[in-house]
Amino acid sequence: MPPVPSPHVLLIEDEAGIADAVLYALRSEGFEASHCLLGGTGLERLAAGGIDLVVLDVGLPDRNGFEVCRELRRSSDVPVIFLTARSGEIDRVVGLELGADDYMVKPFSPRELIARIRARLRRSIKEQTDASGWKRIGGFEHDASGHRIRYHGQPLDLTRYEYGLLAVLLARPGAIHTRAQLMDAVWCDAGDSADRTVDAHVKTLRAKLRAIDPGSDPLRTHRGVGYSLEN
Repeated sequence: MPPVPSPHVLLIEDEAGIADAVLYALRSEGFEASHCLLGGTGLERLAAGGIDLVVLDVGLPDRNGFEVCRELRRSSDVPVIFLTARSGEIDRVVGLELGADDYMVKPFSPRELIARIRARLRRSIKEQTDASGWKRIGGFEHDASGHRIRYHGQPLDLTRYEYGLLAVLLARPGAIHTRAQLMDAVWCDAGDSADRTVDAHVKTLRAKLRAIDPGSDPLRTHRGVGYSLEN
């Protein structure tokens, strides 16, 4: 089965050697990674979505990294870690006051950077969940304790089994669940009609998701195996 999709880190850095080292470290540790040379390009990439954390240089060719962070914070709360040669106290203070979550000075240890990224992502997930009980997974929001799910901000009116089915898929986005696994997790008894039961509920669930977003289908069918949720 494919792994759960990894966090996606955006690196905005114009020094090729540093960018190569950071990208290699990220990918070696299982992260998805994108790279932009310019601050403006980085903001465009961030606006396209799918970024979980930004590693940002201050001395960029087109604009100051502090300006990039200021503009980023107008529309996004994605975690930001500055990675820069500026080691002065005033620079650290400015960076953090602009909304950065961490500040690392070059030369740096790629291992330490990865550790800080992991720590920041863990805090980010915990903060998102603790703040209101809702956890965001792609276009979904799930309040597990309240047994509620929203899709693109709209609450889903789900039956007991539709909710259970979607909750199982949301717990491991990208992972393929066999029909038997879904039956065991959601229904009390997995009889001979397991395939038909699961398929029927996936069909009604798809209809409710398409009523909100007709152009997408996050429920992926794996013929002869089962279903997964695209992140």
